[in-house]
Amino acid sequence: MTDIPYRTALIVGAGSGISASVARGMAAAGLRVGVAARNVDKLTPLAAETGAETFAVDASQPAGVARLFEDADRRLGEPDVVVYNASARAHGPIAELDPEAVRKAVEVSAYGGFLVVQQAARRMIPHGRGAILLTGASASVKGYPLSAAFAMGKFALRGLAQSAARELGSKGIHVAHFVIDGGVRSARRPDPADRPDSTLDPNGIAQTYFDVLRQPRSAWSLEVELRPWVETF
Repeated sequence: MTDIPYRTALIVGAGSGISASVARGMAAAGLRVGVAARNVDKLTPLAAETGAETFAVDASQPAGVARLFEDADRRLGEPDVVVYNASARAHGPIAELDPEAVRKAVEVSAYGGFLVVQQAARRMIPHGRGAILLTGASASVKGYPLSAAFAMGKFALRGLAQSAARELGSKGIHVAHFVIDGGVRSARRPDPADRPDSTLDPNGIAQTYFDVLRQPRSAWSLEVELRPWVETF
């Protein structure tokens, strides 16, 4: 397999899980990396480890997202890989959900994705190349009880990914959506001793992102589902 054929990556909605693994792998592959989140303080250890630039952003605000990309252009160079990993939840019975909390959850999970894809496309189209990766979930394809807001946001993000892939693919821009169908392993969510590998290893997820970035354009994947071997579907 060839090396990742890009130079600069911007990860929006960065944290300690999937996005941190993606940032580490991209930095190791020689890409310049920027990581963005509402709270940049939490990104300090990751930035120190990877040399990534950090950016503060509320992904649901058009002006904030535009400013993020302008800052990234100046500090990193125009990103030719953009990863959208931000999401928000409003958990509870439909009859009892706070409408404002639901609105905010959908804004972060879906509208923020649109704002980021739009800014990325504006930079990539003139160059005729680039990649936009969108992180989905089980909720992208099936809604669960007490999780209506999350499903609404993730369904919309998947629709955005499908539309953007069909519009931008012919312009040389690879858009891919990843259905993360299972729990992601972390220090707070380790595998039970009697069920090894029953959660998704974030490093394994990141490896799939890298494999997609390396695909020749004659055989691009537009959506990939990832699940542990024990996950039912």
